[in-house]
Amino acid sequence: MRSNMRIATLAQAWLVMGVLIAGMMRGTAFGQTSQVNNPDWPLRSSEIHWPAGHTPADADLFAHNQLLIHASCSNVWQHLVQAQTWPEWYPNSRNVKLLNSPDGRLHQNTQFSWDTFGVHIESRVHEFAPGSRIGWFGQGTGMDAYHTFLLLKEPEGCRVVTEEVVRGPGAAEFRKKDPNAMHRGHDLWLSVLKQVSEK
Repeated sequence: MRSNMRIATLAQAWLVMGVLIAGMMRGTAFGQTSQVNNPDWPLRSSEIHWPAGHTPADADLFAHNQLLIHASCSNVWQHLVQAQTWPEWYPNSRNVKLLNSPDGRLHQNTQFSWDTFGVHIESRVHEFAPGSRIGWFGQGTGMDAYHTFLLLKEPEGCRVVTEEVVRGPGAAEFRKKDPNAMHRGHDLWLSVLKQVSEK
């Protein structure tokens, strides 16, 4: 009888410890486990500068896209930073409003609002290295994102790598409904960026 009670007590202790450990691990590992079937996950670039709390390991939704554009990186850059013109060539962007930019272009700490993927987003530029790197935070209903573009000069032109990390219940729901929607949207962004840059 005592040995049965001892076994039951030990089993209960192990169960409680297991739940606690799983809960602690979930905070750091959830993003990685949520990306197990994501074909973009193994392609993520080691050259991206991620802000704390917005790394691919933190993601509920993650996308990696890249494309070689036969134009100079400075030409590609001009189209990226002229955010108010995005809706003219990128159909997944609407109602772009720059809130603190006197020249209508993105700069360090520029705040802007826009609609993309059917969601209204409030954004702020975090990383700004002219001609090579731009990244911004974005907040929408139930989601907190960081989207970045890396421009790499190549002999044939400019290789553009874009990655996005999105966290929150809205991101998890978006991933469940259509896991490849963000990848497709960014593929479209890069393909039309290529068209306008190569004109």
